[in-house]
Amino acid sequence: MSVRVKVCGITRCKDAAAAIRAGVDAIGFVFWPQSARYIEPDIVRIITASVPPFICNVGVYVDPDIDWVEKTARVAKLNLLQFHGDESPEFCNQFSQPYIKAIRVKQDTDLLQYAERYRTAKGLLLDAYVADMPGGTGHAFEWDLIPKYLSLPLILSGGLNPANVSMAIQQTQPWAVDVSSGVETSKGIKDEKKIFAFMRGVKQL
Repeated sequence: MSVRVKVCGITRCKDAAAAIRAGVDAIGFVFWPQSARYIEPDIVRIITASVPPFICNVGVYVDPDIDWVEKTARVAKLNLLQFHGDESPEFCNQFSQPYIKAIRVKQDTDLLQYAERYRTAKGLLLDAYVADMPGGTGHAFEWDLIPKYLSLPLILSGGLNPANVSMAIQQTQPWAVDVSSGVETSKGIKDEKKIFAFMRGVKQL
């Protein structure tokens, strides 16, 4: 089964278009104002208006207000919500869009427990734990901390790039991979050549 790919932290129309040409399945937009990759929902609406069918538009949040999620999802025409903070399952479940839950992995993180707690999620996105940085850190975590069997689809994130994505997929067998800093020239600015190289790394398996 082919591995799905999301390029996150899109801030420009040209980067979204490059990712789609490269064959990604989803593009992500960060609606956490403290992020260097933050983007206004009105700009996202312009981008998503030109996205072809079967590409998923994902909104990324960190402990947001309910009104903010509803507004951005409506304005930006989102298909999927991604929660990166301490949101409860009850919070995540109240919106009309499905969601995935991001977990920042440490040595003592019980991923089986998280999978049970967030069993209504469409998947668990596993990222590296870095203090005060909810995501987009460019750091990988120890992949052997991932249980052999999770009850939810595994989305692997954290420090992925064109050089290591093939090895990461071979070791973890994820449903999907998520990349941001690994295909950038600077925060929020994607590199088309790196995106295509990343996709070659995914597809060569």
